[in-house]
Amino acid sequence: MGKRDDLIARYADDLKNKCGMTPDLDLLTKVTIGCGPAIYNADAATVAATQPAEVETVKNNFLIKKLGLKDGPELDTAIKSVLDTYGQSERNKYRAVVYYMLTKHFGKEAIYG
Repeated sequence: MGKRDDLIARYADDLKNKCGMTPDLDLLTKVTIGCGPAIYNADAATVAATQPAEVETVKNNFLIKKLGLKDGPELDTAIKSVLDTYGQSERNKYRAVVYYMLTKHFGKEAIYG
């Protein structure tokens, strides 16, 4: 297995064991590829959930630009919900996992079709 496959396996494990979800590996793979080289950078691969600027980045660059959603309070609510599902005490919240859960939350899987 390559490095990306190892990361996808780690993300699937987080979804299963930390988030209580059964991951759709095809979608998870597509979301991970969509994150680009950021997944290989320790800082960029995670979402700093306690930093408001980072949460804004997730909202603007992923939800609005990538998923094509309109800005509104429901975006902030969804991000908070996903981060709560991941666990506030969980230090490493992987970007691909957060993006995967947001994609599922908004039913936007077709974007990765």
